[in-house]
Amino acid sequence: MYLDPDVSHAVKILIVGHFGVGKTTCIGSISEIEPLQTEEEITEASEGFDDLSGTPDKTTTTVAMDFGRLTLSDTLVLYLFGTPGQERFKEVWEGLSRGALGALVLVDPERLHESFPVLDRVESFGLTYAIGVNRFDGTIDYPLDEVREALNLSDETPIVNCDVRSQQSSAKALITLVKHLMAILS
Repeated sequence: MYLDPDVSHAVKILIVGHFGVGKTTCIGSISEIEPLQTEEEITEASEGFDDLSGTPDKTTTTVAMDFGRLTLSDTLVLYLFGTPGQERFKEVWEGLSRGALGALVLVDPERLHESFPVLDRVESFGLTYAIGVNRFDGTIDYPLDEVREALNLSDETPIVNCDVRSQQSSAKALITLVKHLMAILS
């Protein structure tokens, strides 16, 4: 699917989060094009580096980035870049963050402690962000105000529940970020 030549504005958005939080799934559920994914099999070489305790069924991982596209209007398109979640790939973030207008930070409510390094990195790059609390099967439904408090978020930081497997839910989380960006930029 080619981009309409009338599109005159492009916005770069990062989809970020810790290892195994659903970044690749989010981009896959919402991209209007076949997403570029750099998924590789998890091998024994990752032992001692990747903590699979929170995601025991995970067999692949992003090693560079994910990429998708979403046209919002006749003149506006979002380019979605998913970052790898492992600390050892943090250098990739620097390149991906250049030119990004903002970030959707995905968090797992049962592994919130893994989100702090991600939030630190997003803030160090000066990115405006919104939080998407990804709901996994069988997880406890934590109230968003408790998640906000646990992550020490300001009242201005948007936070929304989502299920990144769902196109509609991923869109809702992304719209939350876009509205926040528009409010800040206007």
